[in-house]
Amino acid sequence: MRSTRRPFVSLLLAVLIVAAAALGLAGPAAAHDAAESTSPAQGATLAAPPDEVSVTFSNKPLGIGASFSVKDASGTEWAEGPVQIVDNVATQKLRAGAPAGAYTVAWRVVSSDSHPIEGTFAFTAASGAAGASAPATEGSPTTAGTVPGMGTARPGVTEEPSAPASAGEPFQWSIVIFAAVAVGLLAALGILARRRLGGDADDSGGDKGDGV
Repeated sequence: MRSTRRPFVSLLLAVLIVAAAALGLAGPAAAHDAAESTSPAQGATLAAPPDEVSVTFSNKPLGIGASFSVKDASGTEWAEGPVQIVDNVATQKLRAGAPAGAYTVAWRVVSSDSHPIEGTFAFTAASGAAGASAPATEGSPTTAGTVPGMGTARPGVTEEPSAPASAGEPFQWSIVIFAAVAVGLLAALGILARRRLGGDADDSGGDKGDGV
């Protein structure tokens, strides 16, 4: 009896260990959403400031806690209005009249797993927008504060991805490996269980024979 129980218990422990390890690997891989692309692209040079900026994510962010900051070289804030999230794209409108020069965009959203993520990217406008006026001072009502620094840092994307922006998350092979290992171990457990039952039957038959 003891000789058949030991392999059975050992294999059961192996199943639990492999399951925990596989789940540990699969969890972080699918934990947080990530920025797939930005518009304008990181380091892009535009003819004039855009009407809006956006970030495309690997999954749809939650519709709460999203914020964008779009500042020119003087530190003037040009983001205006709330962040719009449609599918997996977060978009921020800009005020009219932005000047030529370098711009820095800092974004922050809450990913689909409820964890805040953030990042930055930059672009340059070769000329000012139509009707561009002198930039407002730092104390003006149009100047917003900096983006909160909490959350998991996510740098802006430096290049446009080769895959379309609507592409889904990469396939999690760790889940497939876990399933295959689990099936194999369960099959081995089944074989050992049958052998154990067969051994118990033989032992009971032998005991009856000895009694006679």
